[in-house]
Amino acid sequence: MAHFGFENDISAAMRIDKSMTKVPLMRWERKLAERPGSSGSSKNSPSKPLQQQNSVHSRTPGRTPFKSSKDKTLTPSSAATGDRFIPNRNTTQVDLGHFLVTNRSASTNGEPISPTKEHFQKTMNENLNGQKFESKIMGYHQRPPELPEGAGSQLKVLYSMATPGTSTKSLRHIPQAPERILDAPEILDDYYLNLLDWSSQNVLAVCLGASVYLWHATSGEIQQLMEMEGNDEYVSSISWMNEGNHLAVGTSTTEVQLWDVTKMKKLRSMGGHSARVGSLSWSAHILSSGSRSGYIHHHDVRVADHLVSSICAHSQEVCGLKWSPDGKILASGGNDNALHVWSSDLGQQSAVYSFNQHQAAVKALAWCPRQHSLLASGGGTADRCIRLWNVNTGTCLTSVDTNSQVCALLWSKDYKELISSHGFALNQLTIWSHPSMTKVTELTGHTSRVLHMAMSPDGSTVVSAAADETLRLWKCFAVDPQKKAQKSVAQLETGIMRKMCIR
Repeated sequence: MAHFGFENDISAAMRIDKSMTKVPLMRWERKLAERPGSSGSSKNSPSKPLQQQNSVHSRTPGRTPFKSSKDKTLTPSSAATGDRFIPNRNTTQVDLGHFLVTNRSASTNGEPISPTKEHFQKTMNENLNGQKFESKIMGYHQRPPELPEGAGSQLKVLYSMATPGTSTKSLRHIPQAPERILDAPEILDDYYLNLLDWSSQNVLAVCLGASVYLWHATSGEIQQLMEMEGNDEYVSSISWMNEGNHLAVGTSTTEVQLWDVTKMKKLRSMGGHSARVGSLSWSAHILSSGSRSGYIHHHDVRVADHLVSSICAHSQEVCGLKWSPDGKILASGGNDNALHVWSSDLGQQSAVYSFNQHQAAVKALAWCPRQHSLLASGGGTADRCIRLWNVNTGTCLTSVDTNSQVCALLWSKDYKELISSHGFALNQLTIWSHPSMTKVTELTGHTSRVLHMAMSPDGSTVVSAAADETLRLWKCFAVDPQKKAQKSVAQLETGIMRKMCIR
């Protein structure tokens, strides 16, 4: 009969119209019973319904008692956020905005400003304040850069732009002071001349007025190579031959002279120009010369009839002339703001590419030693831009506004960097990282514009010549001796493997 009792218990548990008697007390009932002064009759009685017990407490049993919603207070968060955007006023240049507003209102009510004075003020503002005067007064983000020439899409520029004005942190030590300072009295302050060059034999040639001096970097010995005879005559350009034993000298008397440095003797004089020769460049035995007349002459120094061809390249003076390292392409820049690229076919009278993007004279030219089709060019005061060109496709890869006149350019042989020399207002040398073209560092010390630069044969030292009549040697591309030794071993092994190949 035991199974009948079990069934009765299940049936009693399933019924909901009868109070449950054999159940444990709830938590709130146990606490009520444990309170001091409470009688034992407060426990559940089988004869008392649940409604009678609920009348003792106003809250519904079965939950932990809590405070009323009226007494409930919210804990404030650590950083309260609103429902609208409130900009950060700490970065707002209120003083600059007030100055711009008052200055513009005063300029409109006052006397008109001359174009020369306006250009001077604009140049001063850009050099002292950067791009602040070109931006909006209440702007909270930087304006995206302009689309460079040759780029495919504006969106690529917009979404890949970096914060302007930033400089990359160099992982190597670059001395900020020159290693040596040499005097250069009577050096001409002429932007369109090329008065400095360093030979492969570690001899530095510099033009001082009507004379050419040689400085032997190894011994420190100084020699005078030549001097012009006339009072108003001067040396306008120099260029070393690749072997380093012969020096080409361009003069204001329209001559191009060839000197043997080991014998300190003039070998020959080559004419043909009708104005001063301001630029020279070698390609093996071919010497190219550019003059103020805008013509480029190609001379074969091995034969008596030296003039190979003559090209009317520019409408004004040819101030920049550089052959590529492989001798296949010639780049020329002129005072007509034009940059031309010529092939090695000396009889061709038309340029392969002509670029007119520069807004001033193009004197600074430099070929990349690692990519022979990569050309860097720099513009004068009205342009102030460094542009990188792919001469195979004729496109501009990068353009950087330096905010000052670009006088000379040089590529580093051991680092992916480019160094430029500038004029007003800082007269500095700037090292740029390639291909990002971000500023690595600036080298200051000259008190006048840095007109010329040359690099030592080992590529570790750069010499700069300025109108302050000083030469400064900067050891800005020094290489770690261990890395240099590893590189030499790798090059030697590569050369041996090439010799072992049949083809």
